[in-house]
Amino acid sequence: MATKVHVEMETEMNGNGRNGVPEMVKNSWKKRLLDFSGKMKRFTGCLWRTIWKAGREDPRRIIHAFKVGLCLTLVSLLYLIEPLFKSFGTSAIWAVMTVVVVLEFTAGATLCKGLNRGLGTVLAGSLAFLINYIATRSESVVRAVFIGAAVFLIGTAATYMRFFPYIKKNYDYGVVIFLLTFNLITVSSYRVENVLKIVHDRFYAISIGCAICLFMSLLVFPIWSGEDLHNSTVGKLERLAKSIEACVNEYFNDPEIKENQDKSSEGPIYKGYKAVLDSKSIDETLALYASWEPRHSRHCYRFPWQQYVKVGAVLRQFGYTVVALHGCLQTEIQTPRSVRARFKDPCIRLAGEVTKALMELANSIRRRRHCSPEILSDHLHEALQDLDTAIKSQPRLFLGSKKSQTTSNMLALAAAHVARYKQEKDHGVSLASVKTESSAFLEWKRKRVGREEAKENERKALRPQLSKIPITSLEFSEALPFAAFASLLVEIVARLDHVIEEVEELGRIACYKEFNPDDDDISVTCKRPPVDVTKNQLPSHAF
Repeated sequence: MATKVHVEMETEMNGNGRNGVPEMVKNSWKKRLLDFSGKMKRFTGCLWRTIWKAGREDPRRIIHAFKVGLCLTLVSLLYLIEPLFKSFGTSAIWAVMTVVVVLEFTAGATLCKGLNRGLGTVLAGSLAFLINYIATRSESVVRAVFIGAAVFLIGTAATYMRFFPYIKKNYDYGVVIFLLTFNLITVSSYRVENVLKIVHDRFYAISIGCAICLFMSLLVFPIWSGEDLHNSTVGKLERLAKSIEACVNEYFNDPEIKENQDKSSEGPIYKGYKAVLDSKSIDETLALYASWEPRHSRHCYRFPWQQYVKVGAVLRQFGYTVVALHGCLQTEIQTPRSVRARFKDPCIRLAGEVTKALMELANSIRRRRHCSPEILSDHLHEALQDLDTAIKSQPRLFLGSKKSQTTSNMLALAAAHVARYKQEKDHGVSLASVKTESSAFLEWKRKRVGREEAKENERKALRPQLSKIPITSLEFSEALPFAAFASLLVEIVARLDHVIEEVEELGRIACYKEFNPDDDDISVTCKRPPVDVTKNQLPSHAF
């Protein structure tokens, strides 16, 4: 009986051994398939969220995507329809390339690139035809040398012109297209007989592509760079206002400011002023494209887009102070909450008045009207006066006491230690310089070890003395962080004047309507800005 049971157990073990490896492989593949399907589901969900977020942030992106698809379909007909393909041939591909390169998100950007491309193509084709006309009257060798010299000279001159600031800013793309078209036509003319037909077909194909792009950008749900710049300026003012208000409220209401240090880079305060500080290149690009746009509404008669750039520069300077104010929430040494509470009301009132002023400036730009005459109200001056009175009522916090005298004495003692050490070091060097080279070297070698030991002992003795300074002067040091915070608030009020001046200048140049609290739809009181003000605001190529 025992033998039978042993044989059955052995048989079962042998069976498991033969089928164990396939089972393991099968389970491994199942696990991999499950992991792959889970990753694909997560990827699909992440892709859908990204698509939804991009369209939700700005629905105009969806419209622009459909416009590009429609333009590409239209120019593809030059290839797909037989009669059109016979007329243009393989040059029809240039129309497709033009749509892909020229059609941009805003009408100003499309106009800038489209006109640059058209102008560059016309100039390059004309010059290439002239070079070919002169070269065909020469022998083969002379013709090759002449074409090579022309390519070298034109390429060098055009490339050097790209470094001119005005051309770099406005016509850089046109110069690139000029170089590309000129070299393609000139070099290929050496082997191709009918160069005029090449120029003709390529010019018409590019013209059709540019015409379709301009039609879509200007007439089919147009997106204006000027409006984007206008709305961007309004948004920057509102973000700064919200950042200042949130920063002051958090400083006085949060009992443990240090808990928020790790998430400060993701908070609304940081996002508010970061968008302002990062707006320089965006503002300059939008202003450039806006200068190319034609008048498209009653608000757009030669609008001073460069003045918007100046307003953006002043707002960035204003934003640097907000960054410093936010930094007061993240310092290692913080003023106790009991001390901060003494100055809470005037600081919050002051921040509230600054916020109101910034929001009024944002509303004035949004509605294209002048600022309210009471933008700097008496409440702002009263809040400043209350803060000054509150600080003067606590002289011991800001002027210190006898403990600050102890701090000064300890700092003087530390300075005396350092001065004495330097004097001894200089004295040792002067003695060594009198001795002979051999004795000076032996003495220097002997004293080097002793000097390093003395220096290390002095450093160890000096370190605990200096480390006691913040402790012995606690009454004075605990008010220093708030003093920095209050001074930055006052600096914000001072810089607010510069922001108001630039916004008022913008309203004067752009002929904003007069302020009326009862009616926001007052007609514009000025039909066109003074010539002497706006003549330098826009490039000469502006419409």
